Amino acid sequence: MPPSDLVPVPGVAGLPKLELVAGDGARAEVYLHGAHVTSWAPAGGGDRLFLSARSGFGPGEAIRGGIPVCFPQFAGQGPLPNHGFARVSVWELVHARRTGTGAAQALLRLGDSPVTRARWPHPFALELTVTVTGRVLELGLTVINAGTKAFEFTGALHTYLRVADVRHAVVRGLRNLRYRDKALGTDGSVETAQALAIDREIDRVYYAAPDDLAALEPGHTTAIRATGFPDTVVWNPGPERGATLGDLEPDGYLRMLCVEAAISRAPATVAPGARWTGSQTLIAR
Repeated sequence: MPPSDLVPVPGVAGLPKLELVAGDGARAEVYLHGAHVTSWAPAGGGDRLFLSARSGFGPGEAIRGGIPVCFPQFAGQGPLPNHGFARVSVWELVHARRTGTGAAQALLRLGDSPVTRARWPHPFALELTVTVTGRVLELGLTVINAGTKAFEFTGALHTYLRVADVRHAVVRGLRNLRYRDKALGTDGSVETAQALAIDREIDRVYYAAPDDLAALEPGHTTAIRATGFPDTVVWNPGPERGATLGDLEPDGYLRMLCVEAAISRAPATVAPGARWTGSQTLIAR
């Protein structure tokens, strides 16, 4: 690993993590396991990401909360384990440092290996850039085709926002979009609400989503900007489904709201030697 201004420290269960601290006090925490952002506190504020108190931390375990990187498969849309292997793989730290503007930034990389090729037979590299400063957290994801044949993938930045009570939270910016409702098993409905209320189990993939959305609750707004990802997923398991998730604490569903930048409806294709890029930016207001 090249020299870095910031080096990993032991996290939960001894897993290495980075503690990114910007010059203005904004903070983020990133585990090398999954390149998983588990915490984000904007300058002068508290944590804006949800992390389950029952989450597992260990080899092969997916962390429940924060921002998992789903690749090369979103959810169960294919033969791989749910959400693919990137979120349970150990990534390499390329560098972590303060930028010239005082932002804290880390670049992590995951390449193919005999383990990944046994599941998904493509040479590839993933790069995740995490930047925190002021009221902003930005994640940039790059998918590189290192082989001689094109490949397809689906995926997401599976962001868990922390809320005080999801029953009082809404998502704005989805009106008039078509969506697939995974909870109801329907597809092609059109969103009519100016602000989507989270008053039951919600598991929807919105197609051709706008770049700018917002999650609102009393006293807090999180602006959500995405590039490169054509879809947006809004998910909350609700009380009944939430009770079946062993790594989610009782009533944990009340304190989480997932608004995810996603590629779900149609896979992205990456030509040999080419790259795909996408990003999600969270702005605390």
